[in-house]
Amino acid sequence: MDSQSNPLHILVFPFMGHGHTIPTIDMAKLFASKGVRVTIVTTPLNKPPISKALEQSKIHFNNIDIQTIKFPCVEAGLPEGCENVDSIPSVSFVPAFFAAIRLLQQPFEELLLQQKPHCVVADMFFPWATDSAAKFGIPRIVFHGTSFFSLCASQCMKKYQPYKNVSSDTDLFEITDLPGNIKMTRLQLPNTLTENDPISQSFAKLFEEIKDSEVRSYGVIVNSFYELENVYADYYREVLGIKEWHIGPFSIHNRNKEEEIPSYRGKEASIDKHECLKWLDTKNINSVVYMCFGSMTHFLNSQLKEIAMGLEASGHNFIWVVRTQTEDGDEWLPEGFEERTEGKGLIIRGWSPQVMILEHEAIGAFVTHCGWNSVLEGVVAGVPMITWPVAAEQFYNEKLVTEVLKTGVPVGVKKWVMKVGDNVEWDAVEKAVKRVMEGEEAYEMRNKAKMLAEMAKKAVEEDGSSYSQLNALIEELRSLSHHQHISQE
Repeated sequence: MDSQSNPLHILVFPFMGHGHTIPTIDMAKLFASKGVRVTIVTTPLNKPPISKALEQSKIHFNNIDIQTIKFPCVEAGLPEGCENVDSIPSVSFVPAFFAAIRLLQQPFEELLLQQKPHCVVADMFFPWATDSAAKFGIPRIVFHGTSFFSLCASQCMKKYQPYKNVSSDTDLFEITDLPGNIKMTRLQLPNTLTENDPISQSFAKLFEEIKDSEVRSYGVIVNSFYELENVYADYYREVLGIKEWHIGPFSIHNRNKEEEIPSYRGKEASIDKHECLKWLDTKNINSVVYMCFGSMTHFLNSQLKEIAMGLEASGHNFIWVVRTQTEDGDEWLPEGFEERTEGKGLIIRGWSPQVMILEHEAIGAFVTHCGWNSVLEGVVAGVPMITWPVAAEQFYNEKLVTEVLKTGVPVGVKKWVMKVGDNVEWDAVEKAVKRVMEGEEAYEMRNKAKMLAEMAKKAVEEDGSSYSQLNALIEELRSLSHHQHISQE
């Protein structure tokens, strides 16, 4: 294949939120490592963190470029500078943010005309990208950034609507046709299925468009590996009939020596990584609970107090990442908490070097909101999980961890919420921590988690399932681009 004179050129377009951007950058590096020319499309204020994340890789790849298109804040009714989900001032601005996303279509098409890529890999939240790419005869691949399990579960839920067959919000129902006899309640479902308010319904409409554009796209890239959820990968491809390539976990493909455990993943860490590792080095193997709820979750001070009491009551060492609380300083901590837990607990206020922490041998459990990036990072690190889902598809991911993989236990969250986590009392936190850290069940979960970590590493090694899928995808796109080139001549 003459890939040198006319290298394959893939244009990737991440959604403007950390949970979407971080894996997309990893994916871009993955393509670049195979000699593919990659252009990342973003907006001016989102460019600096992407550039920073790519800095280390520039030593190895000079084939990743960043192009920006203007984000239409004012036109969509947003404050100037509101270019990513972090900067949305309140929930009432969410519809305006997605209106701005729609307005990106024209500048994106102008960029396609200028760049002439062979393929577009665009985030699910740009459903119009399928039509944009089609205008220029370019295949569009969708990137969802979640698990096969949740993709299959949400499809079955939408198709069969089993939640309509129960009389109350707390009654269990089984997800029709989904392998594994998975049961849920209406309370755990996204509000796009259960609510009729304008915001929920506008999101329901958006998800219809996403599904439609996925069906009409060239296929879907999934950040997962076959051995982790083979039943659901097969179901997605064979029953739902969607062409897919599972090429994850992105974050562990081609780790070079300097980048073995990346510390920079989207924002500057709020703690010096060496200070953090030094603290962990003083702890026994599997003796520390790491607790982090991602970049979007917010808890009321009353809930943070319950978490603190639960951690303290468990008697285990912990690292607790807390999004900076603005209202009352440190009043969310029980009186004397930091003094009593000195040496046993480390609180990180802000952003943490999560991958680096999870892969330290002292970590024995991971309390997570079940965002897919976090779940995968826990899998790769071989750490059992305590699941505390909040929103998005996180309740589906919880079921995968606790009921399918059996590498974690639920803390007992009952209700899907948009942003502020549902209330859990301190004794439930204590009980879940002890269950994952002590006794026979904990030992079994840890063994399963370690086995999955080994499988993840094998999947990305030469001839592994993800390695082979990545090569197959690139060869298919090269062959396609070759035919495009011939037809243009």
